[in-house]
Amino acid sequence: MNANVIIRPNRGFLFAHPAHFIALGFGTGLLPAPGTIGTLVAFPLYVLLDRWLSALWLAIVIAALFVLGVWACERTGRALGIADHGAMNWDEIVSFLAVLMLAPPGLAWQTSAFFAFRFFDVVKPPPIRYYDRTIKSGFGVMLDDAIAAFYTLLVLAIAKRLLG
Repeated sequence: MNANVIIRPNRGFLFAHPAHFIALGFGTGLLPAPGTIGTLVAFPLYVLLDRWLSALWLAIVIAALFVLGVWACERTGRALGIADHGAMNWDEIVSFLAVLMLAPPGLAWQTSAFFAFRFFDVVKPPPIRYYDRTIKSGFGVMLDDAIAAFYTLLVLAIAKRLLG
């Protein structure tokens, strides 16, 4: 095993560089089930941003957060010795923010979106798994969750169409 691989980042690592704090979802990546926790973090963040920003500005902020995530996950992955370390959950936060922005309003739709997104993020159907395995960079970390978000929105659109 590579001596530079950090299996479990700690609080010291979290605060060692701003990129680590971002990539580890403000510290939520240190908790159990960091992907699920990161997805949940998107809910209150979305409520705050949606109150303050128009739809256009919200989309711009989410795009900027994606770019920030590419940098933070790249740097943090290198520091951890694993390109897509499980503690990095910024990708879930940002991708689920996009889902919440585009999903139909209402608790039932948002709850369905949460479970669909977690399903696609964990199962990684094609081409998510391909990109997850082949693009070992900050962009790759962010990309596979962006595709999971797209699949989630596709499922929600089909469900909305079928349910009227």
